[in-house]
Amino acid sequence: MPGSLTIALVDALPYAILLVDRNEKVVWANPVAAHLFGPDLAGRPFVTVLRHPAIGEALEAALRDGVAGRVRVTIAARAKEIIALATVAPLPPDLDLRMPKGGALVTMEDVTGIEEAEAIRRDFVANVSHELRTPLTALIGFIETLRGAARDDAAARDRFLTIMEREASRMNRLVGDLLSLSRVEADERVRPTALVDLSAVLKGAVQALAPLAEARGVVLVRAGETGPLRLPGDPDQLTQVFSNLLENAIKYGGSGGEVRLTVEQIAHEPGLRGPAVRVEVADKGEGIDPIHIPRLTERFYRVDTHRSREQGGTGLGLAIVKHIVARHRGRMRIESEKGKGSRFSVLLPAG
Repeated sequence: MPGSLTIALVDALPYAILLVDRNEKVVWANPVAAHLFGPDLAGRPFVTVLRHPAIGEALEAALRDGVAGRVRVTIAARAKEIIALATVAPLPPDLDLRMPKGGALVTMEDVTGIEEAEAIRRDFVANVSHELRTPLTALIGFIETLRGAARDDAAARDRFLTIMEREASRMNRLVGDLLSLSRVEADERVRPTALVDLSAVLKGAVQALAPLAEARGVVLVRAGETGPLRLPGDPDQLTQVFSNLLENAIKYGGSGGEVRLTVEQIAHEPGLRGPAVRVEVADKGEGIDPIHIPRLTERFYRVDTHRSREQGGTGLGLAIVKHIVARHRGRMRIESEKGKGSRFSVLLPAG
């Protein structure tokens, strides 16, 4: 195969590829390698391009003994660390690649995304298992007690059944949120096209949560735009977003006695490159330490685990909100300060 055609074919592969001669000098690098390690790689000693003991040993074995090697390495590239599978293979001496006879081909496959996804999957399974283990352990313990020592104790039986009902409801909410999260993630790339009246969605969410607010001694205040606001959206998912934000504000920020829902039309929102509608849910409660804010939308992340579970939280609500807002090509902003309440803002494209 002619050298120019070989280079053209290698050049099109989605891996970082470097040709190294017998003197361990880079002869050629494809664009992916240049993107990872910088321009003008040809002519440089390989060790100045990629300094890693495992790859260096594999390269020496390929050049000295003609033995191919494959190693998993963590390397610095593009000003950050990536995980890569490096393959070092000796080249036949009669191969025409416009280089001194022999040499080696070094291929780097970036598997950072794959390994991060696998780590997320493992963490997700571990978190779900942990969340289910606690109520299941409680249920099993109470069932054993009711079959034994508390069999004829009516007062204990009623108390245990109340706790069992609460724990079963918690598991039911967790399963429901897991299914909801799964559906939202499956549809995230499909942007809604049907028009929905956002004002009607907000009105429904406020009415549904009015009894909870009243029970907690919280006043729900609607401010800003109140007329029809039609925009592309999924009414069920948007109801889920604002019901979740309002419920969180009532439960965790209700100590301030007021939760304010403000709606504002924006002629041009730079982040969305066009007109937008901004919905803000603000409370006057204890607020959130800023250190927690970047992680609030992570699955199962809680500022106060014990309090969240007491309030019936699953740790998935804001993760669901994040994915729904992303599906609508919107943005969510969280602002809070200890002792001064919290503000959750959702920006949605208006057209």
